[in-house]
Amino acid sequence: MIKRMLAIDGVQVVCHFRDDGELVEGYGMMDEEQIAGLAHFAHDYKRIVQGNTDQLSMFTQMNGWTPPGGWIVRSDNVAVVSIANLVCLIDNNEASLNEVMKEMNTLAHW
Repeated sequence: MIKRMLAIDGVQVVCHFRDDGELVEGYGMMDEEQIAGLAHFAHDYKRIVQGNTDQLSMFTQMNGWTPPGGWIVRSDNVAVVSIANLVCLIDNNEASLNEVMKEMNTLAHW
């Protein structure tokens, strides 16, 4: 099911990971070991973001920060985008971030 993300312009890698960070499935322009590494990175980063949004919620006393809807880490050429237990590596020059996030959100709630 997640493999259809590769049909979106600019999506280079997509993977699904378990709540413990282990790779469930992954596809794209990386080998299996690199995709598993991306899954572990995404799991760890997701935990950091969750902790930060918990703190933000506490000190702002505003609702809606938790749970976080996803995260993006962007460099000059590529970005890592994650929603729930899905993560994609995208080419910034080719991918529409809105299109990628919309499709990931749909798949995350499938």
